[in-house]
Amino acid sequence: MNIQSAINKEVFIPRDERMLVAVEVWRRKRKRMSFLLNGAKTDYVTFICVSVTKKRPHQLLITKVKQFCGSSSFTRRSQWTVEQLRQVNGINPNKDSPEFDLVFDNAVDQWVASSSAEKCIFVQILYHACQTYWMGKKGSLVKAGKLGRVGKMGSKGGACQGAHDDIRAGPNDSSPGSASRNPKARRKSYVSPKQTEFINCQSKLTGDACTMNLVIYHCKAFLNRMKKMMVANQSGSLGEGQRVTGSTMGNVVQRMNLALGERGDKLTRAEDKTVELMHKAQQFADTAHKLALKYSK
Repeated sequence: MNIQSAINKEVFIPRDERMLVAVEVWRRKRKRMSFLLNGAKTDYVTFICVSVTKKRPHQLLITKVKQFCGSSSFTRRSQWTVEQLRQVNGINPNKDSPEFDLVFDNAVDQWVASSSAEKCIFVQILYHACQTYWMGKKGSLVKAGKLGRVGKMGSKGGACQGAHDDIRAGPNDSSPGSASRNPKARRKSYVSPKQTEFINCQSKLTGDACTMNLVIYHCKAFLNRMKKMMVANQSGSLGEGQRVTGSTMGNVVQRMNLALGERGDKLTRAEDKTVELMHKAQQFADTAHKLALKYSK
């Protein structure tokens, strides 16, 4: 079981939620606290997770999860709704980078992901989850408005109209004077929350070629994890006192790093080729549309 599956099973499934993505992070700028000694080492690992509730109406949540040193369990620390997430800053719109910022109503967190690929996966999934959530939210509001108009047209002063007015008026508007309030003013009293803003994010993270890019980033993240595991295994084997010469182990690690680097370069070229083909396909579609309009007249 990988670490994301473990977090989902221990933290989110018991709360009737489903985790969409998690990224390991650490702060770019550590918060200074007067009662802590300078140079204190971090004794925990932090994960930023995106989850969705299973019960309707669905809620999209951003959760901070920590795993303390020497413990195999995970602890939920902070949680925000997507309405509280004001902005996602990708820092650099021109190239892959591990840095990103999350701006909430009451906090600004500046993070560095474990790798650029992990950050890109997180931002891409979060962006499309937000788009899906806000589209569903907008659809539910439109549907509610249509039901309200149908209730007005179907019964003038009947039971349906009375129930509809009770829902819109709410428990605090039961006074006789509230019935004569202007309907337009009551509709304007509800202000829909502002959607999350994504700035300084690469277009390939929010574009149409998201599926191919997501596969490429998953491959890059897997290669990065393999590289870290190799380095950790190398340190562990040397610590156990196995009879391996330094030159032999160094050559093996060097060859594996070279192979992983070549695969990473191939994935980068494939990614660039995907973006290029997407632009060419869009140009071809635009040209075909213009020709169709020209000869249809």
